[in-house]
Amino acid sequence: MPQFETHHRVPHSADQMFDLVADVERYPEFLPLCEALSIRSCKERDGKILLIADMTVGYKAIRETFTTQVLLNKAERFIDVKYIDGPFRYLDNRWRFEEAVGDGCTIHFFIDYEFKSRILGALMGSMFDRAFRMFSEAFEKRAEAVYR
Repeated sequence: MPQFETHHRVPHSADQMFDLVADVERYPEFLPLCEALSIRSCKERDGKILLIADMTVGYKAIRETFTTQVLLNKAERFIDVKYIDGPFRYLDNRWRFEEAVGDGCTIHFFIDYEFKSRILGALMGSMFDRAFRMFSEAFEKRAEAVYR
């Protein structure tokens, strides 16, 4: 039942940050614990994109792959991630991007999850918690590198 939520402002536009977070195939290049990400399917409808993606995360000798459904809604600047299969009992992740007064935007990040296995939760839970807390920072650093 770990949960993390943050709201903070960055000096990049909401569209830029949406595009950066929506580019899921690049996650292994900069996201903590993410070792691989592959897209199983991609469907577009009414201006929204629905992805089914497999993400492999690892820490030391432990590797886990899980499948999520990712809804990208650029018009409304939100990304919703729903859990399909893997080591979690559930996982709910939401991103919202709002233009800020003046320059930049405010990023709203929320994640709520629970591992199926208490053992896996004990082994990886604290690392996942730290990693999820570092996600926003990792995306900000990525934005600095991409949008200089």
